[in-house]
Amino acid sequence: MLLVLAGAGCGGKAKEHSSAAPLPANGKLIITPETRLVGKVVSFDPDGRFAVLNFPIGHLPAVGQQLGIYRFGLKVGELKVTGPQRDDNIVGDVITGEARQGDEVRE
Repeated sequence: MLLVLAGAGCGGKAKEHSSAAPLPANGKLIITPETRLVGKVVSFDPDGRFAVLNFPIGHLPAVGQQLGIYRFGLKVGELKVTGPQRDDNIVGDVITGEARQGDEVRE
């Protein structure tokens, strides 16, 4: 009985697995641009607990908006955007956790 069950498990055809996503029926690939707000910590003042943030031009957060601070994909703190703003840089006060130069900030 065991030999029959063991043979049945090995006797089937192996399924092919593909890591590529299937194309839609019309054959055209749809690309959706990333629209979430993502920036970087340019500098951090541990005494004043504020960070200077850099964002792509035209994608600055609003004053009063709260953002998460991420390091290597892990959330390490939160900040509130307070201003002032200069070009593509803006200042935020760290509410919880910490920030370091190079950390990512996002919604």
